[in-house]
Amino acid sequence: MDVAANWKVVVIHVLYHLCKAFKKIHVRLVKELEKKFSGKDVVFDATRRIVRPLNKGSAVHHPRTRTLITVHDGILEDERNNIEYKLETFFAVYRRLCGKDVAFEYPVNESA
Repeated sequence: MDVAANWKVVVIHVLYHLCKAFKKIHVRLVKELEKKFSGKDVVFDATRRIVRPLNKGSAVHHPRTRTLITVHDGILEDERNNIEYKLETFFAVYRRLCGKDVAFEYPVNESA
């Protein structure tokens, strides 16, 4: 994926049900892939499915994890603990995947 004229990102989609096991090797794998793809950032994304809203009065319920808002929030939450130098990369990838602009900020820790 091209983010800017001279800046590229490799986005790798991982199945949602494998994400929990995948997080154990995530950091090490990103470092190795960034070495291999020099000059490119590597971002992993969980493949999620959005189900359309149900009709009122329907007896069928679908999981909350399949709603539009939950899927978009999940994409943001996946990359929450990554380091600051990739914030512009995450902004560009999220905008491309979801079609929304977002601002990433680190919380301020107030020590007494």
